[in-house]
Amino acid sequence: MSESLPSPPEQPPRAMEPEEPSSTSPTASTSASVSIVAAEATTPAAVVALPPTAPGAPPPSPSTGAVPLMPVGIDNDISLMNVITAITTATSPPHLSQYLKNFAPKEVREVVLASMLPEGQDPLAILDIQANTLGILYILSARLHVPSAPRPPLNYIEDFCSNFVAEQARFAPDRVTLLAAGIVQAAEQEGNLRAAILPMQALLLRYSPSPSHLTTIHPIFARICVSSRAFTVALPILAHPITTIDLAISDLTYNDNLVYHYAGGMIYAALRRWAEAEEYFEICACSPGAVPAAIQLEALKKLVLVQLIREGKTSPLPKYTHPNLSRLFKNTPYSAFVNAYPHHRSQLRTIVEAEGPLFSAEKTLGLINEALERAPRWSIRKLTATYLTLHLSDIGRAVGIENESHVRTLIFDMIQSSEICARLSADGTVSFSDPPFQFGKADVDKVLGSAQEQCTLLARLEREMARSKEYLAKAVKGKDDNVSWPGAPTAPMEEDISVDRVGSNFSWAEDVGFV
Repeated sequence: MSESLPSPPEQPPRAMEPEEPSSTSPTASTSASVSIVAAEATTPAAVVALPPTAPGAPPPSPSTGAVPLMPVGIDNDISLMNVITAITTATSPPHLSQYLKNFAPKEVREVVLASMLPEGQDPLAILDIQANTLGILYILSARLHVPSAPRPPLNYIEDFCSNFVAEQARFAPDRVTLLAAGIVQAAEQEGNLRAAILPMQALLLRYSPSPSHLTTIHPIFARICVSSRAFTVALPILAHPITTIDLAISDLTYNDNLVYHYAGGMIYAALRRWAEAEEYFEICACSPGAVPAAIQLEALKKLVLVQLIREGKTSPLPKYTHPNLSRLFKNTPYSAFVNAYPHHRSQLRTIVEAEGPLFSAEKTLGLINEALERAPRWSIRKLTATYLTLHLSDIGRAVGIENESHVRTLIFDMIQSSEICARLSADGTVSFSDPPFQFGKADVDKVLGSAQEQCTLLARLEREMARSKEYLAKAVKGKDDNVSWPGAPTAPMEEDISVDRVGSNFSWAEDVGFV
């Protein structure tokens, strides 16, 4: 089976995408400096001295409109040399981040950061990754997004992602997101998306405060693993459930959570790890929001198919699932497929034949065929709950298989795989029995240990939630149903509200097979 999971609709670019120079801005990326002449500048930026702050203090509030004082010895000339001087002499990462954000108008800043020093010297060659992480982060992200800028070597990007100081980088979370998106774009332009996997993995592991923190790097990394079919590479990341959201270190949106868990479900489904795939698709489909997003309907379609493959039936959705999502699902052919599963095989085949083009276009035909192939197994398992003995011909009529030898082969396979406990006699009679319970002390200890860990985790999360003023206010006012993430969708279901952080032709894998 080589059919793939469908891609969510194409998304409009994020507002946070790198700012491209306007047609009237300087275009020479190798220019050493860009001077702002008073007679030409229409909106000159004021330079305001800030009161001294202790090292490590939070950055000044943007509401004040203040720009950090330019370092001593640097004039008002907007040049890369002045930027490098500020980077190498800065002692306060928050002030340096503010300076790098505001040292020039946005039409000019990215061009300056992406340019070379006089005589063509690369500024990255004179900066130390650990001592100047913040400055290099700004320069790298600009170089990867300004079209005419020289691309930094891949080995330098890998070296930076493996050795940067995360505490410095967290003062500029938007530039970390730009860097991640730029790495993917560069690899895509080279025609080798897999080249982005190792630096992205290193960036994610080093930047996240803990494996349970969700960052903007997570959905981008999971998505390139799907598109490049590097499913197993993502498993160490997916193995840690997301329990912490910190907007101070990552400019997350509601959609980042959906995309990450949707991609995780696709990875687990491609590897036939149905239990994990069901969990990730459920998180994506059932995340609370003002209205359901398009990607949530796609996740729900895959969720029910995975449940049919794994359990032979669907499970009720959590109560916090948006009610419109279920209504939208009932208007799809997937609902008819679920209702006919698993006993009415002829009806199932009719649905697949009639809706085949739709299933193929939505990249769910692989899951449909997998569920259809397993339908007789679920019918036989249900027979074991009713009958003690049955002949192969009777089983064949019950499950819709006319060839008795095929039924015999199927029964043998189910016995060997411990799906049923039965004995097949020479005359074709199958005797069913209850499977024996086999578990030891180690199995019991493992289950108890896992339960204790989950209890500890839930208690910690409950204490953290109890300190949330926003949550308490909503709980008191009885508005729990409207709780949503920052940036949660407010548009109708039909509108494309998912966000594409990459902002290029980067797309989901066209063919995610079941290996």
